[in-house]
This record gives sequence, structure tokens and C-alpha cells, in this order.
Amino acid sequence: MSAALEILNRPTVLGKLALSNRFVMAPMTRKRSPGGVPTAANAAYYRRRAEGGVGLIITEGALIGHPSASHEDDVPRLTPGAAEEGWRLVTGEVHAAGGRIAAQIWHLGGERRPAETAWTPDRLDDQQIRELLIAYAESARTAARAGFDAVEIHAAHGYLLDEFLWPRTNHRADRFGGSPERRAAFPAEVIRAVRAAIPADMPLIVRFSQFKERDHAARIADTPDELGAILGVFAAAGADVLHASQRRFWEPAFVGDPANLAAWAKRLTGLPVITVGSVGVPRLPVDDLGADLVALGRVLLGNPDWVRLATSGRMREIRPYTKADEDLYY
Repeated sequence: MSAALEILNRPTVLGKLALSNRFVMAPMTRKRSPGGVPTAANAAYYRRRAEGGVGLIITEGALIGHPSASHEDDVPRLTPGAAEEGWRLVTGEVHAAGGRIAAQIWHLGGERRPAETAWTPDRLDDQQIRELLIAYAESARTAARAGFDAVEIHAAHGYLLDEFLWPRTNHRADRFGGSPERRAAFPAEVIRAVRAAIPADMPLIVRFSQFKERDHAARIADTPDELGAILGVFAAAGADVLHASQRRFWEPAFVGDPANLAAWAKRLTGLPVITVGSVGVPRLPVDDLGADLVALGRVLLGNPDWVRLATSGRMREIRPYTKADEDLYY
């Protein structure tokens, strides 16, 4: 086993949550929850990754219970009733396999279709903001009831909360727009609402990024100082862990320093961090990541046993990721 894999295979804790190792399954939208309700097939899919050795699974984005959250009916929701029962099946299967699982809560923002129905930063009034905070808190309470071990807030990749962080999509002149701290203010309100809705010892993860799904060159922060201002607001609001999403984890976040986005997040806040971005496709983690945990994404689609195989010296049994793996679901 390489030195990097040996380090990542060690047990760790997030707050009081014990993890068998430092490998995380990254959230990946799969669109296999009819009517927004997770099924036995979803439960089996997540259980397989727990059996394969992943220390912490983060679910695909689960939509908050507000009509503006999405236009899609095959993406899971995190709402009381049938969806909650479906998620309880998922968490039960993962726990039975010895795994731990976090729910990612999500709002599409400007990616909702048709575009004229999308709730975006520039369109939201105070009443709509209150509605969203209530919906985020209710999804978090639902996650706790459904047996999740942690909650992740999706504030990355150009969706609603990230739209507040990005100057190109946030032109507000009130307390939610302008400086990096003010652009982070509404995501921070969401963090506070979620923190208040879940048990005090349940880890709260916040996922953020520079890039957007439709603009890989986008940036919410042009300098470390700007990033520190944003992440400092997140930490003060109650974030326990920062999940720094990059397209390629090995790329520097800023010119003149080799540190990636996760390493900068740790340097700026002192919080535990997760790094992600093409890990194992085909590159492996290196010893100086500057991250506490490493998330695997696409490589787990066709290799649910990736962690077990990699940490037992059986790398040759791991088949390379191909685009066709995205059609697999087992």
C-alpha cells in the first residue's frame, strides 16, 4: 500500500462521529428516485459502497421541500412522509454494512427549468428568503429523523447558494450582496438554520467550489483573502467541515502557491476539510493534500469496491472509469 493510501485508510472522527477511514463517497446525481422517493434499489446502491469500504457516504443532492427547488421528479427529495421513509431504508442498509452516511440538501436556483420559474439571488424578496430558510431547516430535521449521521449543505457548482457567492449572479445591494462577506450572508443564514435544526453533535458539512457546472473558469474568490472572508462567515455560522470541490484536486487554487482549494480552506479556517476532484480518475491521492478526508466520485460508479481493493494492494482489479459507467446503477 502506498503511503497516501495507508494514511487515508486510518480511522478518524468528525466531531463525535467515528469513521472507519478517511475515504468519502462524493455526491453524484443519479435520477433514480421516482417521484422524489428513494427506493430499495437506492438503498442497495449506497450499501454496496459502504460494503466496499467507503468510510463516509454523502448522498446525491436531495431537494429541499419547496416548489422552487427543482423541476425534476426523479431526483430524491428530503421531506417528511414517503421520501423520509425511503431515506430511512437507505440509512438502515448503510448502517447494517458498517458505514456512515450524510444527506446533502440542495436547491437548484437558476438551474431550475423553465428559467422564468427559477428562484435566483436577484429575484428573491424577504418573504421568499424566509420560506427557503424554513424549507432548509425542515429538510435537515427530516435527515436527522431518517437516521443520517451528518448533513451537507450544497453551496457549490452554480446552484442557488453558490449563486449568492458569485458576483456574476449576485447583484443585490442589500445585506446579501456586495463584499465577499455579504455575498456569503444568505448561505450563512442557511447554515445557521440547519445547525439549529439538527442535533448539536451531528456534523454539518458545507460544500463549496470556485467552478460552476456551466463555467469552469468561474471564481467566487480571486484571492486567498476573499476566500477567507467567505469561509470565515461559514465557520462563524456553524459549519463543522468544509468540502472543497475542484475539477482536478491536484491543481493549485491560487497562482503562486501549490495548495489546492481544500488546503487553503484548512489554512484559512482550521476546520476539517474534504478534498475532491478526479481522485482515482486516474490519479491517486498524494501525501501532501492538506486535507483530512478525500472524496471519490465517478470511479465508484463502476468500482463500488475501490477502497477495499486499493487498500489491500489490488489496484489492478480496479477498472478505469469510462463515461459508460454513468449508466450503471448497482
